[in-house]
Amino acid sequence: MRRMPEETGNRGRAERRVTSQIQREVMQLILDRGLPAGSPLPTETELMNDLGVSRNSVREALKALQALDIVEIRHGYGTYVGEASMTPLVDGLTFRTLARPDDPTGALAEILQVREVLEEGLMSRVAELLTEDELDRLETVVTRMETAARDGRSFPELDSEFHELLYASLGNPLVPQLLNAFWTVFRRVAAVRGWTDDITPEVTARRHRDILTALRARDVDGARRAMSDHFRGIEARAAQGARGVS
Repeated sequence: MRRMPEETGNRGRAERRVTSQIQREVMQLILDRGLPAGSPLPTETELMNDLGVSRNSVREALKALQALDIVEIRHGYGTYVGEASMTPLVDGLTFRTLARPDDPTGALAEILQVREVLEEGLMSRVAELLTEDELDRLETVVTRMETAARDGRSFPELDSEFHELLYASLGNPLVPQLLNAFWTVFRRVAAVRGWTDDITPEVTARRHRDILTALRARDVDGARRAMSDHFRGIEARAAQGARGVS
């Protein structure tokens, strides 16, 4: 008997609902058993028996969870709890930004705005927590930026290191992970679009110097303004790149 299109569609939706439910049950199993990253999961047969579903349903659910980095499938060895990294977020945001070719700067501005809100919002706490040793480490990074700028070289690695050091004092590993995720999206999009990393390294170095100077003075408002200026510069570079300015 020929299956009607509506019936086929209903079956597809039902299968997706089953897969989603199994995904949630596998995640709940990981949580209930307190399995850390790297721990082996039950075998496919054990999951079939525990969840009362078919082998194919288990495999589909595990593939979906692997895409989210919640599980890691090691062929020939088994399935393990994944790192639950920011990789799926980075991939999704990169695609979302590149999928708007008619408005590249607008899509990228959304990413930058989220990061700016996070960084400026954390500035008051950072200004209170930064120790003199941490400020000295930031000083070393800024000095290296200034040296690179005098040589006409861009310094994306130093830029990333500055921001990572800046928020290390919070003792919250999620903060640098989130910020690095947004920064990775920006750099991926810039690379695809062929945009220059930094057309004004001297200005970029000076803006980081301004942030550090304000933090040394425990000037929260000044640090926020300096960070805002830094992001205005990033937005300007993105806009120039989109226009083909180099």
